[in-house]
Amino acid sequence: MAFEPHDVKIYTVNGATAGSSSSLPDWLTRKRTAAKGKRAAKEHVEGTIELIQGFEFPEASNKIKTTPDGTHAIATGTYKPQIRVWDLNQLTLKFERHTDSENVDFVILSDDWTKSIHLQNDRTIELHTQGGFHYRTRIPRFGRSLAYHSPSCDALFSASGNEIYRLNLEQGRFMTPLVLEDEEDDIQGVNIIDINPAHQLLGFGVDGNGTVQFWDPRSRKRAGVLRLPANKLITPSFDNNTESMTAGLSVTALASRTDGLSYAVGTSTGHTLLYDIRTTKPFAVKDQGYGLPVKSVSWIEGGSRMAGDGMVLSADKKVIKIWDRNSPSVNFTSINPASDLNDVHHVPGSGLLLTANEGIQMSTYYIPQLGPAPRWASFLENITEELEDQTTRNVYEDFKFVERNELQKLGLDHLVGTPALKPYMHGYFISLRLYDTARVIANPFEYAEHRERMIRQKMDKLAETRIRSSTKQVPGVKVNKMLAEKIQRDEERERKREETKKRMVQKNLAEAGEGDAMNVDEEEEEDVISGRKDTPTSVLTDPRFAKVFEDPEFEVDVSSREYALLNPSSVVQRKGFGERGKTAVEEEEEESDKMSSDGLGKSDSEDDSGNSSDSSDAGELNKFDPRVRPGQKNVRAQEAYNRSKQQNRTSNVKLVPMRPQSGANGTQLATGKEATFGQRRSHSSYPGGGKSASRANKVNIAEDGGMEMSWVPSANSQDARELSGQGKAGKQQDRRKGVEKFGAGLEKGAEDPLELSESDRKGRVHRRQGIRSGSKNAFRRN
Repeated sequence: MAFEPHDVKIYTVNGATAGSSSSLPDWLTRKRTAAKGKRAAKEHVEGTIELIQGFEFPEASNKIKTTPDGTHAIATGTYKPQIRVWDLNQLTLKFERHTDSENVDFVILSDDWTKSIHLQNDRTIELHTQGGFHYRTRIPRFGRSLAYHSPSCDALFSASGNEIYRLNLEQGRFMTPLVLEDEEDDIQGVNIIDINPAHQLLGFGVDGNGTVQFWDPRSRKRAGVLRLPANKLITPSFDNNTESMTAGLSVTALASRTDGLSYAVGTSTGHTLLYDIRTTKPFAVKDQGYGLPVKSVSWIEGGSRMAGDGMVLSADKKVIKIWDRNSPSVNFTSINPASDLNDVHHVPGSGLLLTANEGIQMSTYYIPQLGPAPRWASFLENITEELEDQTTRNVYEDFKFVERNELQKLGLDHLVGTPALKPYMHGYFISLRLYDTARVIANPFEYAEHRERMIRQKMDKLAETRIRSSTKQVPGVKVNKMLAEKIQRDEERERKREETKKRMVQKNLAEAGEGDAMNVDEEEEEDVISGRKDTPTSVLTDPRFAKVFEDPEFEVDVSSREYALLNPSSVVQRKGFGERGKTAVEEEEEESDKMSSDGLGKSDSEDDSGNSSDSSDAGELNKFDPRVRPGQKNVRAQEAYNRSKQQNRTSNVKLVPMRPQSGANGTQLATGKEATFGQRRSHSSYPGGGKSASRANKVNIAEDGGMEMSWVPSANSQDARELSGQGKAGKQQDRRKGVEKFGAGLEKGAEDPLELSESDRKGRVHRRQGIRSGSKNAFRRN
């Protein structure tokens, strides 16, 4: 059964999450506090489950392997150089040992962890037993690889030369080394040693000439040489020849299959070649894609049947690729670790991968499609669904991604460069709690607006289900209904105009001849059917403008100033028929002409005329001022104003009839209080209309319809008193000695009956008591 790369699920059960499954930014890591005097360990805030407790090194790890019995895992790392052993049945660290030099490679000699041999980078070889360090020896050159041939008890060491050193563990001494020779080129060193488990054939990956040499351990002679196709692996240039290309090719990884016939060869160019030992041509070539040397290759055997037979694992320091030997161009899956890889180990018969990398935590990946979980981690099969994207989902729930312009709206742009904002792509990650707090401060009414918006949406949905009136509605329009109706009216008007024009043409043709009109109809119908004549398209049905009538982001704001400038007639109709509303320019000018609330816009004349008095009533400070308290209402003042308004409406208002009222005998009342000025004038102009009227008033009617009236004012106020109804009592009261009256209410020689007080004549000289100060918000004292 073939799998696509996206169908294979990868679960990170130890260490940093793989980039191929759910990568996390670097700022989602933190430093864990350690004991005093120790280095702080780096770990994820919200990590996946920790399958093996303490599966890490203080600085980095170099090599990792599991024991043949599958109960322990052994790894080497730095800093300081050390060896760690984990008990897989207990899923915890068993012990650790420190060495003098950093480890290059090691081999497990027994079925468990008790015996192992280690190659150090200072040319030393250490043997370790259950009790600890056992023996140390040295080799002449700096070693690169290590292997153990169990039938002869020989430990083979490759170094920077062309010699393979042999240490016989049974006799406890070095044997004659194996000398590798090549007729075409000198050998710079041997990078890797492989021993075939089927027939014990020795394979040596040579550095510098791109060859693999096979030796028979029984005769200790070379059995054959495999030369890699350098012209296919290295891109040739104009100044490179075949010899220089071959000199730049090296074998960095080598693995044999249990069938005894297949070999996987990894090169320094990032290619993996699969060979059958019976032929010199590779039957499969895989490119890692990064051009980096291949760190590790291995054959995956005894896994799941779903993964197929003969899967190959190849890894450089950037990526791990698992692919089928029969289809190398398609990856079964690929893993991009968070740190550079140093070594990869596949637990035999399972879907678990252990990695040693340039990081504190060592990574462990579980792939169910590759194989089942090992016996000591069988519970992984029950919790794989919970592991899927758990890290990403939990971590990002506490953060919010914002852009730079949104930061400016929230007033948080000053936090750029601080730990509060984590740069990521074209924006920043910010704590969700801080984001919510800043959003509430920037807009306190956001919740109310959101609630109102949700209520409006629900009301709109309910309104759509109601029975609509007979007015024609445009179907499928959610926003800009006025615009849709206008477009529909224009299209309907245009359609009627075309129909009228068409009827006129048909009528003219019918008068000329009946056959011509029928031919015109038939031709138009054929054009529409055949497609020669395009049917008229509407803006409402055009898919290019669909969002204008569906997306609320495209809604036209009819209350904006720009809309008023572009559609002044629509604004007038919206304000009311027959009443011309102010345009946007007029409203702006009127707003600029308004007085400011602090009185700075008043002129000098207004100050002189309006503020001339300095009485206590005019300057009382404890009166209600709506400008000082814009949100407060004066209830008593409003009630008094409503009562006065009601009284004026009922008693003081007198409506003058448009037509003169008639008396009992049908004559018009020309002298009543309800009579108009024209009625009174016409009554006084008739003969015998009245003595006082004819004497006091003189009205002349011109020929052109004009009117002229003149009168002579009285020398005293007797007539005025008679008109006002004072009578004799008023006459006795107004006759005062030495007082001469003239004009309308003017008199001469009268004394002021009322004496003004000192404060009224000179103004107030003391401060008011119990009133708040205008400059300080406190009551003034003496």
